[in-house]
Amino acid sequence: MNFIIWIVVGGLIGWVASMIMKTDAQQGIFLNIVVGIVGALLGGWLISPLVGVPTINQDAFSIGALVVSLIGAVILLAIVNLFRRGKVR
Repeated sequence: MNFIIWIVVGGLIGWVASMIMKTDAQQGIFLNIVVGIVGALLGGWLISPLVGVPTINQDAFSIGALVVSLIGAVILLAIVNLFRRGKVR
């Protein structure tokens, strides 16, 4: 059951991050899920040690975990845009 919640929440986080970075028209639902989950991993690696809040990948479901995962997903999309277009956007 955690796997299904992980996919749904990862998809929502990826969708919100793509709306923030204005890349929603280029992504489908599968890419939103991938961005949300990989972004949560990135947020857990970069941001989590700084603020002491776990991510959704660490079986923590809280507002702080969602925010850290969202920030990680936005950072991931910024890095992808930087390599793809030469600017963050």
